[in-house]
Amino acid sequence: MDQRSWRSGVVSEDWNIASITLVFKKGKNEDPGNYQPVSLTSVPGYVMENLILESISTHMKDEKVIRISQHRFTKGKSCLTKLVAFYNEKTTWIDEERAVDIVYLNFIMAFDTISQSSLIDKLRKCELDELTVRWIENWMKGRSQRIVISGTGSSWRPVTGEVPQESILGP
Repeated sequence: MDQRSWRSGVVSEDWNIASITLVFKKGKNEDPGNYQPVSLTSVPGYVMENLILESISTHMKDEKVIRISQHRFTKGKSCLTKLVAFYNEKTTWIDEERAVDIVYLNFIMAFDTISQSSLIDKLRKCELDELTVRWIENWMKGRSQRIVISGTGSSWRPVTGEVPQESILGP
């Protein structure tokens, strides 16, 4: 981890800019759903984000901040493993002739509306060390991004209010 940046909380300006581009996943080229947005940032900024993420993950695991039932954002688990565990539990209940009611909610865009201040408050409540919280807070401030398609970029726009998307530390 860049100790000077982490200790001072100062985030280099070039770490706060990102070009968002689309990477083809699979299927037909014409279908926009077959593309994944990816944030292209500076290499040192990318490395720093990974180090901060590892620090957060270690803290959350060591302090048991995340319940064992949590699958997303947990190493070795995924949305798929959560779905399998959920399905297993409900089919067991049905086998036991217990009543089962299920309500499905779509939270796919939930993280798109999380305010930066709410996230910072949550990190402090999880007792993440203050140097890391301050670095993340400064990392989220003053961010700009643009869209790049086929080598042509839009104008730079500030990222305001929400947690930056398509980044290592973003959802």
